[in-house]
Amino acid sequence: MRIHSVGFPRMRKEAGERRVFLPEFIQFLADMGLKVVLEDGYGSRSGFTFDDYQQGHINVVRGSREEAFQQDLVIVLRSPKEEEFSLLRRGSILLSMLHYPTRPNRVKLLRDLGIRAISMDSIVDDNNERLVENMRAVAWNGLEVAFDELEKRWPGLKKPGDQPIAVLILGAGAVGKHAVEAATKLGNVERNEEHIRAGGPGAVAWVVGRNITHKPEQMRYLMGMVDMLVDATQRRDTSRPVIPNAWIGWLPEHAVVVDLAVDPYLPQANPPVVRGIEGIPQGNLDKYVFYPEDPDWSLTIPEDISTEHRRVTVTCYSWPGIHPEACMRHYAKQLQPLLEVLVEKGYEGLSPHGGYFERALYRATLDGWLQAAGDMA
Repeated sequence: MRIHSVGFPRMRKEAGERRVFLPEFIQFLADMGLKVVLEDGYGSRSGFTFDDYQQGHINVVRGSREEAFQQDLVIVLRSPKEEEFSLLRRGSILLSMLHYPTRPNRVKLLRDLGIRAISMDSIVDDNNERLVENMRAVAWNGLEVAFDELEKRWPGLKKPGDQPIAVLILGAGAVGKHAVEAATKLGNVERNEEHIRAGGPGAVAWVVGRNITHKPEQMRYLMGMVDMLVDATQRRDTSRPVIPNAWIGWLPEHAVVVDLAVDPYLPQANPPVVRGIEGIPQGNLDKYVFYPEDPDWSLTIPEDISTEHRRVTVTCYSWPGIHPEACMRHYAKQLQPLLEVLVEKGYEGLSPHGGYFERALYRATLDGWLQAAGDMA
């Protein structure tokens, strides 16, 4: 099926979620000859008007939410709610962050409804490197908030005894590598420069992987010395935590826990999905700092998960959204060459043997991902 139209429904997430595709991206699609349907009010919370998006282009129109969902291709950064999948036409394409590996119920529903899904987070190159990602923003934004919290305790981040702030990072993958740099620069380049001028003690970052995290004795020793614990893991087995809740008690009372992995709690899934650090909440762009006595602590945690041991925790489902406009400009640059290929080839025309971007798109299709995962039988 040839793609003639693209719909952009509003995300309708928490009030703090202000990310929308920017006018220049909409113009890019309209210049490709596509009809672009924006849901009424798209971008208004970020200060954009329909005129900002249309710029006199006859291919850019506005419509109802239902009309935005009814186009050949629907683009929305965060996945729509599952009850909204029925708004899509059977056979239409949904391009979104769908997170196949940790959302088995979503995968089943997409298949049942005949939606041609492409998950942005599964678009990878031949070396399994993501092509649509903002890992740097995940790490830097999360660490910026975490150091903000430490600075409330130690103004100027001047730790007693003039000792450097110690950060323990779990995982040295795509997020972990950026977390190392962010940690050594106090989560913010401007703050780091001021800290250096003031003669501050600075920060050190230690990184550990699976060959350490499964050893309680080693972890107890390391966790007892740090001011910040950062989860940047990508687990092979999401049914088991990396850090059991009891281990959080090994951290100093003042330590800040930083959740960059943001896996959900899905106890009913098969296998179940738990968080990398057991017993911490899952925040969003409305609320991403939780104190141990916070009455909202357990709202996102199943009852059978222990929350006995708590520390100040910063956690956000969408860390890049802290700085929304920069985030969406970044995503648009990554998506443009992919969309050129998708419009040219169509969903059915994508092949694992095509060009660079075509191969990457094919891997991110639901069928392609299931085939690679061995779940097509």
